[in-house]
Amino acid sequence: MKARRNESRKKPRCGGAVAAWLLVPLLVLVVLKTDWLLQVTPLKETIVTQVSDETVHKVSSSGEPRFRLDSERVRKGQQLFDVGKLKDADPTPKTPDSVAEGTPSPASSDEIAGDSIDAIEDLKHENDSLAMKGAIDGSLRSSDVAAPRSKLTCNFSSERMNTCAMEGDVRMHGKSASFYVVAVSDDSYRPENGTVVIRPYPRKWEKWSMLTVREVTILSGAAAAAPPRCTVRHDVPVVVFSTGAYSRNFFHSMTDIVIPLFNTAREYDGQVQLVATDYKNKWITQFRHILAALSVYPVIDFDADDAVRCFPSARVGVEGHAELRIIPALSRKGYTMTDFRDFLRSAYSLKRAWTTPVKRSSGQRPRLVMVLRRKSRSLTNEAEAIATATEVGFEVVAAGPEMVADMAQFAEVVSSCDVMVGVHGAGLTNMVFLPNNGTVMQIIPYGGLRWDCYAELGYPVPEMGIHYVEYEATAEETTLKDVYPRDHVVFTDPLAIHKKGFDPVYEIFLEGQNVTLDIDRFRGAMQQIYQSVTIS
Repeated sequence: MKARRNESRKKPRCGGAVAAWLLVPLLVLVVLKTDWLLQVTPLKETIVTQVSDETVHKVSSSGEPRFRLDSERVRKGQQLFDVGKLKDADPTPKTPDSVAEGTPSPASSDEIAGDSIDAIEDLKHENDSLAMKGAIDGSLRSSDVAAPRSKLTCNFSSERMNTCAMEGDVRMHGKSASFYVVAVSDDSYRPENGTVVIRPYPRKWEKWSMLTVREVTILSGAAAAAPPRCTVRHDVPVVVFSTGAYSRNFFHSMTDIVIPLFNTAREYDGQVQLVATDYKNKWITQFRHILAALSVYPVIDFDADDAVRCFPSARVGVEGHAELRIIPALSRKGYTMTDFRDFLRSAYSLKRAWTTPVKRSSGQRPRLVMVLRRKSRSLTNEAEAIATATEVGFEVVAAGPEMVADMAQFAEVVSSCDVMVGVHGAGLTNMVFLPNNGTVMQIIPYGGLRWDCYAELGYPVPEMGIHYVEYEATAEETTLKDVYPRDHVVFTDPLAIHKKGFDPVYEIFLEGQNVTLDIDRFRGAMQQIYQSVTIS
């Protein structure tokens, strides 16, 4: 009887187990037909690995954690993979170069674990190779996970530059000078064969100088169907520019690189990665204050960089409008040269934004910096010129090449002055550091050069908020009179030499002469400027 009672008690247990097993197919059907496992599937894109009760955090480039999962939250049932469990899972990685086109279907736990190990290895590699201040940035998504639809747009309409912009899954490999725009949208620019080439320097009409600038190839569509796997991820945009071509000349550095780079990168307020092709360490060092003000990250040498860097967006090529100018109507953010000069003052910590007229009766003198050349177009009587300006009432700062070479130091010198004077040349470009309402006087060498000199260093001046004065040397003020007879075409028809092309003009009028000022005439010019910067 007792045995029978025990037997009767066991029967319901057996029946319950059978019922439970019968429910398994139903549960599987529910899983397959519903989103019940959605809380597990996203772990393919946001994997957090716990090692010895510590958590690896996904961090932005600024060093701030994107999210944080601690051991207490894990104990409360948050979905988290344990390394010990992962060791038993299938470690076979996915094909690294494949890109899924759609949303992945719910995966089995073995597939999730396999992807997790792959992502963990990627994360370790990123920790080792990331150069951006030691922070882990960007997504932990592997290249074999579906990418967002990307977009490529290019502008070839400007006479000065070609530019391309990319958004979405953008990958850069510097050593091969390549960008990959993965899974481009239907409304993207679709070049022939999925390839477009850009030389990121805004002087495209000068074909012979552009040949010195490295080409950057942008691949999209079918050409980017098998992109290289990311080794470094960034969560900020990238801007690619060149320090090649005329970068050794200060005027061209400002006109072709610095101003266009400001116009392109300033909008990101420092949160942008600058990448230089035709990388010149001397140039990067010389302009380090400006580069540091544009980006909080070190400039990457594009040509030497063997990492595959992934960015949320990219710009190849910079926005240059004209010689030493920004045209607000063409600027994407409406920047002006006043904005640029304010930026320079901030970058170099220049405190003097405006000139203040000096009272003539106060005993104070307005400051004048005279930019002196040492080779061509130098002043043969510079000592007399300095003495004359001093007699008129100026405190004169004589700035030879040795002073001008230290850019930060000379920026402070120019900012402390009211007037700048010099013969046409790159040194006058330092007028960008003059305070608002300052004055620059350009001495134009003899030889029919007025229009060219004015276009480069005269026309842009008013847009900077400073005043322009020019002094054009006569045939009596050039040392060419000691080289050519007065009946030579150099004196009878200098424009005829211009018609022969730039080379003879450069050889004769730019590199072949110096200037001997007519001191009485120069004194008159100095007196007029003195009256304009002082009050009675």
